[in-house]
Amino acid sequence: MQKVSHSGEQLPVNRSLLSLAVAGVLLSGSFGAQAAVVVKGIVAGSYFTAPVISNIPFQTPAVAGMSTPSSTVASVYQNAKVCFDLNDNGACDANEPYGMTASNGNFEIAGATLAPLAAEISTASTNNGNPVASRTVFRASTQEITAASVAEHTRAGGTITNIAVTPLTTEVLRSIENDGLSYAAARTALAGRLGVDDSEVLADPNTVTDPVAQKAILTESTILTNRWTLAAKFVDRQDPNVTPAQVANNPLVPFGGVTAPAVTIPQAQEAAMNIEGIPRYDHVFIIMLENKGTQTIKGSPYAPKINGYLNSGNQFTSYFATGNPSEPNYTALGGADDFGITDDNQWNCGATGVNAVQDTFQPTSNQPGLASSPFTAPCNQATNHNITGRQNLFNALASNGMTWRTYSESMNPGQDFRTDSVADASVTAPDHLYQPGTLNGNTSVIGSSTLNLGIPAGLYKTKHHPGMAYQNVRSAPEFLSSNRTIGGGQWDAALLQSKKYAIPANYNVDQFSSDLQSGDIGNLNFIMPDQCDDMHSITVTGIDSATGKSGTASDCGGNQIITRGDNYTDSVIKKIQASPIWNNPAKRVAVVIMFDEGTATSGFNGCCGWVSYTNTKATPLVQNPDGTFSADSSIVNYVQGNHGHGESIFGLLNNQASAPKGLMDSDYYSHFSFVRTLQDMFGLADPDNNGSYMNRSKYTQAFIAANILNLPEYANSADTHFDSVRPMNHAFVIPAGYKEKQSTDISVNTPAQIGPDATQTNLWSLK
Repeated sequence: MQKVSHSGEQLPVNRSLLSLAVAGVLLSGSFGAQAAVVVKGIVAGSYFTAPVISNIPFQTPAVAGMSTPSSTVASVYQNAKVCFDLNDNGACDANEPYGMTASNGNFEIAGATLAPLAAEISTASTNNGNPVASRTVFRASTQEITAASVAEHTRAGGTITNIAVTPLTTEVLRSIENDGLSYAAARTALAGRLGVDDSEVLADPNTVTDPVAQKAILTESTILTNRWTLAAKFVDRQDPNVTPAQVANNPLVPFGGVTAPAVTIPQAQEAAMNIEGIPRYDHVFIIMLENKGTQTIKGSPYAPKINGYLNSGNQFTSYFATGNPSEPNYTALGGADDFGITDDNQWNCGATGVNAVQDTFQPTSNQPGLASSPFTAPCNQATNHNITGRQNLFNALASNGMTWRTYSESMNPGQDFRTDSVADASVTAPDHLYQPGTLNGNTSVIGSSTLNLGIPAGLYKTKHHPGMAYQNVRSAPEFLSSNRTIGGGQWDAALLQSKKYAIPANYNVDQFSSDLQSGDIGNLNFIMPDQCDDMHSITVTGIDSATGKSGTASDCGGNQIITRGDNYTDSVIKKIQASPIWNNPAKRVAVVIMFDEGTATSGFNGCCGWVSYTNTKATPLVQNPDGTFSADSSIVNYVQGNHGHGESIFGLLNNQASAPKGLMDSDYYSHFSFVRTLQDMFGLADPDNNGSYMNRSKYTQAFIAANILNLPEYANSADTHFDSVRPMNHAFVIPAGYKEKQSTDISVNTPAQIGPDATQTNLWSLK
């Protein structure tokens, strides 16, 4: 299993940038010998308080009342050790001049030679007076000190003051060392990413007076502090400095069986920004489409635009879902497990006893529309659909200072997000609004200009929400604000005529477009088209005003719905690509085009954490306090789930001009692999701690081998490469004689691949 990787060589640091002669400094006193440099500054950052989810039975202690959102304030660190890092190893060695920070975060160092600063923040330190839970290290470059000395008009006794050592100064130094940037370019790039001024981005955040700029700096400070804390763990464990490929191709041997020197703080901080070879992105948009396998979409004349994006971007060509129908796949995309769910029943189905629904936000009893889409929908499925006490991407992001959004199309204005949308005869649209364009070279005009369609029930379905099954997501303080609308639908123009719910003031039918322009988007954004625009299909009927007869919309089914989804996907991508976020080269932005499942029904339909259909003993594994794992039999009918389904389209676009394009990765991946990849991308897990990866995303070859006695589903596995989960980093080299497996009951377009890909380039790479 991978520990860390180092994707670039360190660049030499010129310690003579501020020599005694250049700076004009003559100081009295000594540090063993004549002192030449005195630096005064502050170690500062952010103090983050994670959100508290109330009324949840698995939370200890239970908190009465409403859930509490997270908070972030500017902070200072007391009792941190700050030194001149003479050998650039990110540690305060015995021979290096140092000082300790006072209660206000201030420090002073005197030494003979200027060098980068390292601030060792230990568990004996405090952050705004609060205990520091885990050791971390902040750094600052000599160039930053030089810039501060030039900026100062007066310097008492030749002392350089006003140096801030923060998570952001650490990021600038990491970028100088690994990205080939100058100090000025690295600082400007970071400022550009955050949308703040160059003069503010490396300042003590306590002194930033503009509230918008301070919020951006504090958010980034929280995110980076988590990364640097993980880097310190790499060093403290003496992890070797190995690459993802070394680990991926020796998965059953610790560290890939490679002997390497222990990682240093500079190397570890670079590795923490590329966990398992997955680089950090600022924003990811996941466009969720429905029910079409690879053979239906790839090369289809009905989907020319999606195919254009696939060919211009990157493709993962052996991607598998977790099952059929929709709901288990969306649940798996939210938390790397379907928990035995094999149907589309409502999220409170089978929720009894300890799994009974205890949402903080309860429906209003007289809320219109609930009779058509009730919270208490009956079901005959014994499997619990209300998932309690389990990790998921939504809570993990919020607990680490990041944000998520789901943008759903064609909802009833004012409805509760936890219920399906309802039919509304007051919201109508003409049949001919969507034109499928060119099909097989011929322009096809469909529909009747006189057929008026009322918005049908179920265009928005909770089964298509990746977080809906999770009790702690529905009760999270950010749940209401993070569920938003996306426009572009057939009924948009009439939605505000809805009579089913009380429409909130200033209701925005297309919050997505507004957020793209304002920048108020999530780090992770799920885009959920309605059941016409996502290629699912739905029956839509209306009355022809010319004849008085009823008719059926002709592009919400058949091949026309593929073109409809193709057009909608294209419109969403064009909106993203026209936004300031996408066109900011300092921001790292990706768009994923994917389907919840394919069209297979039997045979080799799934991989990467799946459970064989013949298995009757599968149970999830949970980590015990001593670090071991044991079976958890508390999930009713767990063995019914995770049977796999595939293959399906997975395309990737990003906004980086220098990133590789037009490549394919044919290794086996699944929804569980994608969740693992997102955990790496957003710094939510530690490759050395299997338990930090949620649910089945921990099921690597090494994990399966170590826990095989608790995993009877893998006892007879003849192909652990196919059965296990790996991050989508293209690091595994497929053996020369290995024939790729394909679903046995679908018509595939190309023969099964034998041996490795032509290139092993990471499709998520930024350069």
